[in-house]
Amino acid sequence: MNKNLNFFNTLSNKKERFVPINNDKVGMYVCGPTVYDFPHIGNARPLVVFDILFRLLKRVYGKNKITYVRNITDIDDKIIESSKKNKKSIKELTETITKSFHEDCKYLNCLEPTYEPKATQHIKEMINMVTNLLNSKHAYENEEHVYFSVSSFK
Repeated sequence: MNKNLNFFNTLSNKKERFVPINNDKVGMYVCGPTVYDFPHIGNARPLVVFDILFRLLKRVYGKNKITYVRNITDIDDKIIESSKKNKKSIKELTETITKSFHEDCKYLNCLEPTYEPKATQHIKEMINMVTNLLNSKHAYENEEHVYFSVSSFK
């Protein structure tokens, strides 16, 4: 199959050929849901779009050469608020919403990602990453938030 894929690059404002860093191992990382409330129709659009991209990449590069990671954000301020409002534990709330999300994925006939890590399983790594970004001046703090410094990184 022809490996000439073109995507619209919003930075250059033009279509450009997709050239993977490694033809033998193409990866895509997609932000999945923040599981504080039941999914709605707006949540389906990115789910379907990235499912189509995953299928396309598998077809072009081979099914064993694509790694699709879609995270589950299972801790954040919205989750804490929803947990209190609904008088449910964070665990109960996030498990219920995650189950509903997975049922919707099946209903939409979306493929399962290669990996689906949960934020709570990687807190230590996130803290280390943010610390490293701050120490290397690739991130900065403002009003108790940390922001990536886009201009600091080529």
